[in-house]
Amino acid sequence: MSDAIGFFDEHQIAIWTIAAGALSNACCAIIGCFLVLRRMSLLGDAISHSVLPGIVVSFLLAGRAPLPMFLAAITIGLLTAFCTQSLVSFAKVPEDASMGVVFTSLFALGVFLLTNLARDVDLDPKCVLLGYIELVPLNMTDFGPWSVPSDVLTLSAVLVATLAFVLLLWKELKIASFDPALASAMGLSATLVHYLLMAMVALVAVAAFQSVGSVLVVAMLIVPAATAHLLTDRLDRMVVIAVLVGVVSAVAGYFGDAWLDATVSGMMALAAGAQFALAVLFAPRHGLLAKALAKFGLTLRIVGEDVIATLYRAEEPADQHAPEPGMAWGQCARAAGGGMAAWLAIVANWLGGDVSWLGHGRICLSAYGRRRAASLVRAHRLWEAYLGEHFQLPLDHLHAPAERLEHYLGPQLQQNLESELHTPMTDPHGRVIPPGGPRAADL
Repeated sequence: MSDAIGFFDEHQIAIWTIAAGALSNACCAIIGCFLVLRRMSLLGDAISHSVLPGIVVSFLLAGRAPLPMFLAAITIGLLTAFCTQSLVSFAKVPEDASMGVVFTSLFALGVFLLTNLARDVDLDPKCVLLGYIELVPLNMTDFGPWSVPSDVLTLSAVLVATLAFVLLLWKELKIASFDPALASAMGLSATLVHYLLMAMVALVAVAAFQSVGSVLVVAMLIVPAATAHLLTDRLDRMVVIAVLVGVVSAVAGYFGDAWLDATVSGMMALAAGAQFALAVLFAPRHGLLAKALAKFGLTLRIVGEDVIATLYRAEEPADQHAPEPGMAWGQCARAAGGGMAAWLAIVANWLGGDVSWLGHGRICLSAYGRRRAASLVRAHRLWEAYLGEHFQLPLDHLHAPAERLEHYLGPQLQQNLESELHTPMTDPHGRVIPPGGPRAADL
């Protein structure tokens, strides 16, 4: 293989190999977005495997003629979707099980035909599964004044067809993907859209088989779309990001193969997987790091509010004869739950202007912090009063739910509770409910 490729310029080989991978990946990524949104990623995998018997039969009957190959693959792809849906609708087989039964059976049939009936046909099973994308520049054809690999021309035509399909049926695909019932109510045939999408999946899969192999097709139908889904909640941006992930995978996969001496298709799939892993970790909204930071921030906010509420209660009239003003910050941290979060929350409250240092390890509320703390205590005691009046709970059952909910009861909800309870002055324990509205400015 290296001797044959040696006749070509190294840069030309790189350009055409990357171009073939990028075109194939882009086609799969665009269609894959709708499969991921419809929770049908496995069906794309099923079709990309089950078209194998169609490819083998078309090779047996018509050789390498592309049109019979496409038609046979599309027919098998639609048959896969139809059989899967029929098993779900009529045999009441779970959808995941029906996909597994149909695509493994058809794929096994394809492997049998390939290894037993197509021995004399120039169709290598390893080529079908793994592909030899690095050999794309060996099959050149004239395109006007240029010499272009035939696989690149084929994939370019499929990409144009894919873009035309998505642009023409954008509204129908979007509605049917997010809400099939609404699509049917609007007079759109969700079933027709479903089978048209399955036909495009089959077309893209068979177009990519010869050059990039089944492994890369399966990966690119799912991984770029799943990566994009983590990075955005807008469908148009999701399609663009998925295409970019596919193109980056093609470039990174080619140079990764040159570095590690592996298969180009496998390295492209690995590059897509690496980008997905990065998205899982660092996606701005759905990534694990973002979720961990959001959870930590919420914990710090709640503990910080517990700190100022504790200080407020310590300053109430019943405790105003304490020997020293304020509260020892270690005692305050323990009262707010203890642990590292409480200590960090006290520092955050100080930086935010909620508490002031008195010296000798004691802290007290600032004027701003006192207003915030009064709102929290007010929310807590109003909710205790609401539970005590409407649910007749024992007094020792009121504190825990109110302590959790006080962090989410804003001024409007507090006003609603006050109106519902006819402006109570004390909670069920007899403690004064801090005033709200204009009167709160006097605190």
